[in-house]
Amino acid sequence: MKPAVFARLSIMMLLQYFTWSAWYVTMSTYMKVNLAASDAQIGFTYGALSIATMISPIFVGMVADRFFAAQRITGVLHTLGAVLLYLASWVTTNTSFYWVILIYSLLYMPTIALTNSIAFHQMADPGKQFPWIRVFGTAGWIVAGLTIGFLGLEKTLSTFHIAAAASLALGLFAFTLPNTPPKGKTAGATASGALGAEAFALFKDKSYIVFFIAAILICIPLAFYYGFTNLFLIELGMENTAGKMILGQVSEATFILAIPFLFNSIGVKKMLMMGMTAWILRYVFFAYGDLQANLWMLYAGIILHGICYDFFFVTGYMYTEKKAGEKIKSAAQGLFTFATYGLGMFIGTWFSGSIANRYSLESINSITGKNSHLWMSIWLVPAIIAFCVLVYFIIFFKEKKEIKTV
Repeated sequence: MKPAVFARLSIMMLLQYFTWSAWYVTMSTYMKVNLAASDAQIGFTYGALSIATMISPIFVGMVADRFFAAQRITGVLHTLGAVLLYLASWVTTNTSFYWVILIYSLLYMPTIALTNSIAFHQMADPGKQFPWIRVFGTAGWIVAGLTIGFLGLEKTLSTFHIAAAASLALGLFAFTLPNTPPKGKTAGATASGALGAEAFALFKDKSYIVFFIAAILICIPLAFYYGFTNLFLIELGMENTAGKMILGQVSEATFILAIPFLFNSIGVKKMLMMGMTAWILRYVFFAYGDLQANLWMLYAGIILHGICYDFFFVTGYMYTEKKAGEKIKSAAQGLFTFATYGLGMFIGTWFSGSIANRYSLESINSITGKNSHLWMSIWLVPAIIAFCVLVYFIIFFKEKKEIKTV
């Protein structure tokens, strides 16, 4: 790959994930402070991204891939997305805000697959080259968090202005990216094919069914982290929360380097168990952490994100690929994404909002000016869920160390 192409693809990935991080991490705090949103409304709004995740494969598989050059439709989607992100900072009701975020999410989520396609199209050896491009996405997420946190913008509409500027920059920059032509009309381009229905063959294997159910259920604790950690830390009085939360992404980037070695040495079951155990520990730390003697628990809960995410979701993608084999691996990955970041996160965002709402207090938090929360009770709920999923997984998952293709 030519250095100029590498540089352009790296900038693309950096802006792609900078845009997402800039508004997503702190949205709960923004909604609570500026829109007087209930916790249920916050959870419901986070669920908009999950709806988009379930719909976007159809758009990419049946429309984008078949009729448009990937870099051009990426440019159009991000340019329109910039307008919606800017609009999100001006709406004043939770209902209007939800619809703006939903429409924006429907525009943004397809660009994840599209930017991956643009990158893959330029690579002779994607297995070796893609990680070096994708790491700039993690860097973009980190830079956004540092920027928002350092400038103290968590509670302001500036988060959406920054995200809109990044989206517009990528929208315009996308038209300069290497050409990735459409695949053309193909007989197999159906809604079921776009959703990865052919991967249902995986359900012939009992161990994969056990894993698949566990993956959906573990997304409920995941939704608690994405939806309410920033608000939790701000209510405690922590400063520069967005900047400190990026320690989770630093951890993610670090632990991912250990995945290939551990996958082959200790096996998929132990790795998934380690990931689920980390979820339990994270929420116990959040439940009992504070800004005094137990400050270390808050930082530990954030840093555990690397093990929580990498050891379950990244390992899960690798397990799914090995289980599926070459013929249906793309469909299998699409089905896994649909089930986790789509269905699982949709259930999780609704449930986490309901739990946070249940443990909302009448007393007013001096920092946000809104209702405080009984955070210990809130965080123990995902800890218990993760524990139950772990027990279920240990009992019923029987995959051998040598994974057999279905």
